Amino acid sequence: MFYSIIHLLTKADELFWGYFAFVLITIFGLFLSYKARFIQIRALPNIFKTFFHFLGIKGDGSRGIHPLKAFFASTGGMIGIGNVVGIVTAIQFGGPGALLWVWVAGIIGAIVKYSEIYLGFKFRVENKEGGYDGGPMYFLKQAFKLRWIPLGVAFLLCIYGVEIYQFSVITESISSNWHIPRAFVVGILLISVFYAAVGGVQRIGKICSWIMPMFLIIYLLIGLWIMTHEAYRIPDLLSDVFRSAFNGHAAVGGFAGASVLLAIQHGISRAAYSSDIGIGYDSIIQSESSSVHPERQSRLAILGVLIDNSICTVSIFIVLISGVWKAQPTFVGSQLVQEGLSCYFPYMQYFIPLFFVVTGYTTIIAYFAVGLKCARYLAPSWGRKLYLVYAFFAFIFFSYVSQSYALLVMSVSGALLLITNLSGIFRLRHEIQFAEVSEIESVRPQETIN
Repeated sequence: MFYSIIHLLTKADELFWGYFAFVLITIFGLFLSYKARFIQIRALPNIFKTFFHFLGIKGDGSRGIHPLKAFFASTGGMIGIGNVVGIVTAIQFGGPGALLWVWVAGIIGAIVKYSEIYLGFKFRVENKEGGYDGGPMYFLKQAFKLRWIPLGVAFLLCIYGVEIYQFSVITESISSNWHIPRAFVVGILLISVFYAAVGGVQRIGKICSWIMPMFLIIYLLIGLWIMTHEAYRIPDLLSDVFRSAFNGHAAVGGFAGASVLLAIQHGISRAAYSSDIGIGYDSIIQSESSSVHPERQSRLAILGVLIDNSICTVSIFIVLISGVWKAQPTFVGSQLVQEGLSCYFPYMQYFIPLFFVVTGYTTIIAYFAVGLKCARYLAPSWGRKLYLVYAFFAFIFFSYVSQSYALLVMSVSGALLLITNLSGIFRLRHEIQFAEVSEIESVRPQETIN
């Protein structure tokens, strides 16, 4: 019975993410982009102005947390193992042309992300801790009359908030590459995750703003060095990307070949998964910002998707330029990037696990903080305590079983969240303002930063 249920859920999950999710995201993203007159492209200079505007604001103890702390906590949750392990599967199954559709997903996904954060921010409420509670549970109350819908989304986010898949990947990567006992790795990781998550978005923002930029810059510089070193090959590579994006790619080496549909399907689906488009966790975190202007905080979401898409692009370029993608049956997931980097740098068997630890850790703690807020939403008096107990046993259990089970749990809950949240955003589309300012306004008295 158990394996029959797993088989049924796996088939349903593959059907949704393989044939429906990318169509849903594409159509809805294009609709919102048209409605916003492609503000995610037109307003890029103003988006960077917003970032530097917030960078120059000092705190004075106002309600909420600094907008950039919320941004880094959100981006830390977005950038993780999916940017390396998940995204290269787009090339494995869709060929080089999938890269173009990864870029397309970044453009249209950014406006979906903007919309969900805007609505979560707009309908947020003040809490007793001196901050705010927002996110899909609050804007879905406005979108639907049925009370069980926001409750159901909060429950799904509790499941999604315990990131068992990335926890399992980190545990496996460290224990196998560094030959450290799995139980010891699980224990240390649990302590680190619980310490960060119980401190809320404030603590997570501090952690992410310190450790994430350093490793992202290192990874980007490594990728840029490889691309500079192989600059003479990039024109032909880009030509291959655009050609196969519209014509498919024939079999080569160990690569079995791919059609145009596969390139679109895997490129958009993997990029959307990497950026957590439509999941709603981002909306919960960024709703805690002390900014009083939803369009300002939402503009930062576009920057977050841009950063995420850049990391995905670097990972894909590494496996394409190095040629290891053609050995598809031999290497899978992180092995492709590790082998690609090993063609140019030594000791990648140590760097890649460490990169997983940092990016995976920031993802896990950001999700966990969201799960704790959702547990409190469902049961204000005892929800957090029960959730901590659940998370403790779930992290341990899925560290000792097949990673496919953990991925299935995350994927199915993510699919249900995507459908529900996008439906709510569509119903509230007239509530969204895609404001574009030509210059950053002076800080108003009520917009001071903690």
